[in-house]
This record gives sequence, structure tokens and C-alpha cells, in this order.
Amino acid sequence: MHAWTRSMAWSAALAATLVAVMVVSAAIGPVTIPPTEVLKAVVNVLVVPVGVEFTSLGGGPLLLPGVDVAYRSPFAFPVDDVHRQIVVGVRLPRILLAALVGFALAAAGTVMQGFFRNPMADPSIIGVSSGAAAGAVAFIVFPVAVSATVTLPLVGAVDVGVSDGTGVSLFAFVGALAAAFGVYAIATTRGRTPVATLLLAGVAVQTFLGAVISYLQLRAGESLRRVVAWLMGHLSGAAWSDVAVTAVVVPPLFVLLLAYARDLNVLLLGEEEARGLGVAVERTKRILLCASALITAAGVAFAGVIGFVGLIVPHMLRLVVGPDHRVLLPTAALAGGSFLVAADTVARAGSTELPVGIVTAAVGAPFFVYLLVNREVHEL
Repeated sequence: MHAWTRSMAWSAALAATLVAVMVVSAAIGPVTIPPTEVLKAVVNVLVVPVGVEFTSLGGGPLLLPGVDVAYRSPFAFPVDDVHRQIVVGVRLPRILLAALVGFALAAAGTVMQGFFRNPMADPSIIGVSSGAAAGAVAFIVFPVAVSATVTLPLVGAVDVGVSDGTGVSLFAFVGALAAAFGVYAIATTRGRTPVATLLLAGVAVQTFLGAVISYLQLRAGESLRRVVAWLMGHLSGAAWSDVAVTAVVVPPLFVLLLAYARDLNVLLLGEEEARGLGVAVERTKRILLCASALITAAGVAFAGVIGFVGLIVPHMLRLVVGPDHRVLLPTAALAGGSFLVAADTVARAGSTELPVGIVTAAVGAPFFVYLLVNREVHEL
């Protein structure tokens, strides 16, 4: 069977699995809701545009035309109002964010393992996770309040500012990108980026940022509990705005990574062999590194540092679907989404909610050891 045909078949099965896991997850919590009620509540939220109305915008010297689009749901299944609010307002944004973050981390982990030709590689290996942690912790310990009103020529007064939650995510995203591109700059000489140098530069930057984070924890004072919670990974504060931002960033970057799946297969043979087969090695490495850093940063910016998803999920799927990245990349990403949704469900199912990073590590580490011992996961 052709690789792309296999990819679509496996992806369809894993997408159905992800939907099933999300429905079951939305049904579990302090208030148990039947899965059929969850499905009805979600379907009722779906809307389609039914009309357009032109308006004018006030507030500035020039009245600009505006467009209001009217939406309506074609479905109206009977759902208990409390159940609807729990599913749509509380559980669904958290579940969708978990699915997107797991999808992003597993996709980045798959690419990193192929890029470095190292089975122990994951998204943190180029300093992305450490950079995000340093940025977020710095904002938590030394919060910066930014609030101002800007007057634009044609629009009028516009309030701009950075709230506490937005500031943490923004600093985490910026820190992740700064670390990733710093590692790339350190490892690049005369337009070439040797993979071994990149790996060592990543280790050095991780170590340095670890020292920065430790120092900030010493200075955290009353913020220490919040710092530790962020470093353990969390999804408890997920909002629809977080889901919207992540959903805008992650899918296009994943499509870009998928477009280079064949080149990633060729790079596994070695850089000289890849050049001989027509792959623009340096350009491909830059694109893969940049896209992996961005997709990881989008995930950890809202969810904190969540380990093992980008490490074990690609290995699990490699055992099932094989090493071809045209099949492995989409299937690992979908499985990563299911894995993190299930882990977060376990984290919040008990009497006391746990950081999801504890669950992924507690489940992932023993399972990874099992794979190492019984299935010999030590090469790509």
C-alpha cells in the first residue's frame, strides 16, 4: 500500500480515537455527564452563517464601515442547561487545548528524533521548553503591568495591555523562540549547521537556562507555588482564547512539517546521501528546526512544561506504523493529542487535581522503560 494511503487510513482511525477520547473526557468530572449528552451539547454549539448586516463603527473621526455576520445553529437537541454550561464553558476548552498541545508536542518530537537521528531527542533538546520556562517564570516572579490607551488616526482610542495570564503565555512564547534561535545561531558557522554542534549547543543552553530558572525560584517568594505549578505543566486555566490562538498557529506549522516528511526520511540516510538525492539539506534543516520550535512554543506557552509526550508517543507509533515519516508524523501527532487528553482527564479526575506533567511522567516513564526492555526501542 502506498505511504500516503497508509497515512490517511491510520490517520482516520486515530482521529476517530481522538474524538472518542475527547467525548469520554468531557463526560468525566465532579459532575458525570452521559456521553450522548456531551455530543448533543457540542453539536448544538456548531453554527453556520445565515446573514450579513453592514454597520458603521464609531469612536474615531472617520466612521469606518463594519460587517456583522449572523450565525445560527442548525441543531437544537434538548440538553440540560447545567450540563451544557459545564461541557461548553468549562471542559471543552481544556480538552481542546490538551488535544492541540499533545498534537504539537508529539509532532515536534517526531521531527526532532528524525532530524537529530537520535531516539532520545524531544522538543526540549534545542532549548525550547527551557526558554519557555525561563520566560514564564521571569514574568511570574517579576510581573510587568502594561496598560495604555492608544489613539489611532482613523479608529480613535484603543485600549492595549497585557493581563497576568496573557503575560505569562507571551513571555513563555518569546522565551521559547529566543532559546531556539539562540541555539541555532550558536551552532551555525558559515551558513552551515552541523547536527552534532546543534545538539551540544542545545544542551549548553538548557543547562544555562536551568540555572536561571533555579535563581528565579529562589527569588520567587510568595509566587513559588505558582512557579512550580507552571513548571509541572497545567491545563486548568484553559480558555477559549487560548484554544483559538493555539488552533491558528499549530495546524499550518504541522502542514509545513508534513510537507517535508519525505526529505526527513532522506536525511535519516545522512546529509551527504541526502545532497546526492537532491535534498537542499541546509534549507530543509532550517525550515524543520524553525517550524518545530514554533509549534512547540505554541504548545508550552499555554500549558507549561509537559514532558514525555514528545519522547514516547513517536516511539510508540514507530513500533506500530514504521519509520516512514509520511505515515509516522500525522499518526504520532494524533496519538499525542489523545494521550494528553487522557492524561489530563486522569489528572483532574481525583479529589485533588494534579499537574498534568506529573501524570505524563508517571505513566510515560515506566511505559518507555517497558518498551526499551521488551521491544528494543533504541534506534530509529
